[in-house]
Amino acid sequence: MQYTRLGRTGLEISRICLGCMSYGDPTWRGWSWVKDEADSRPFLKRALDLGINFFDTADVYSLGASETVVGRALKDYARRSDVVIATKVFNPMGDGPNKRGLSRKHIFEGIDASLKRLGTDYVDLYQIHRYDYETPIEETLEALNDVVKAGKALYLGASSMWARQFVRMVLTSRANGWAEFVSMQDFYNLAYREEEREMHPFCLEEGIGVIPWSPLARGFLAGNRPREGQATTRATEDQLAQGYFGIPQDYRIKDRLDEVAILLGLKPSVLALAWVLSKSAVSAPIVGATRLEHLDDAIAALDVVLDSETITALEEPYAPRPVQGHK
Repeated sequence: MQYTRLGRTGLEISRICLGCMSYGDPTWRGWSWVKDEADSRPFLKRALDLGINFFDTADVYSLGASETVVGRALKDYARRSDVVIATKVFNPMGDGPNKRGLSRKHIFEGIDASLKRLGTDYVDLYQIHRYDYETPIEETLEALNDVVKAGKALYLGASSMWARQFVRMVLTSRANGWAEFVSMQDFYNLAYREEEREMHPFCLEEGIGVIPWSPLARGFLAGNRPREGQATTRATEDQLAQGYFGIPQDYRIKDRLDEVAILLGLKPSVLALAWVLSKSAVSAPIVGATRLEHLDDAIAALDVVLDSETITALEEPYAPRPVQGHK
C-alpha cells in the first residue's frame, strides 16, 4: 500500500479509500447489490489486510446501517488509532423538516447519531455531503467548527458543489478563524473531467486534498453498461448513473480506454483508476467494492505509472459536458 497526506494536513491516508455505500441494508432504495452486515465484513477485513486505512461512509447510506456495519467491523478488525473514518451529513435522515440540511441543529444531531452508530468517540473526517442553499453558510461553518472544538471530528471536508461556493466557504471560515475544509470529495473520472477547470486548481493552490467519488464513472468505465448486451444489476438499478453516462462521447472514451488497456496488458478498470491516481490534485480516489477482486484491482492500479503519451491518448476523446454530481 502507498500512503499520502490528506492535502497539507498531517493525516496519513492510504492512496485508496474504501467507499462503504455498498455495505448496509439491501432493501435501501431497492438496490439489491448493497450487502448486509454478514456479506459486508469480508470486504472490510480484506481492505485492512491490503493496507487500506481510509474508509468513507455517510449517515444516509442505508439510512445509518452502513455506519453501523462499518463501525462494528473496524472495531473487531482494527485498532481505532490505525484507521481513518470519514462520514457525511446533509441528506434526509427522516421525514421531519429539521432532519436534513446543514443547519446547526441538524449538524449537532447528525454528528452525535453518526458517532453512536459508528461506535466511536470521534470521526477523523466529517464532511458536508452537498451545499445547502437554504442555510446561511456562516451558520453551517460555525457549527462545524464547534464540532471540531468539541473533539467529535478531527478534520472537516466537503463534497460536490460549484467551485465558487467552495471558495466562499473556505474564505469565510478563514476570515472567522474557524476550522477549514481540508478535503473536497467531488465527482471525477476519465469520462467526467469538468472539475479540472476550477475546483482542482483551487484545491491545489490551497493544499486541499481531493478524494474523488466514482473514479470508474459508477462502473461505466469498468464495462457495466455496454453498447450491446446486458447491463449489470447495479447499472440497471442505479437510476442516478443512467442519467450521467450513455452519450456517444462516453462510448468513445470507453473504446479508447479499452484499446489502451489492451496495449498495456491491463484491465480497463485498473487503467481508469491509474489515470485518476496520476493527477496531482488527487489524494485518494474512493473505490467501491462488491466483489473482492475489485479491491485487488484497486491495489494493482497503484503500481501503474502512465507516461505523458498514454495520458494524452486516454484524454483525447473528451469534450466539455454539462456539470454533473450536484445541482
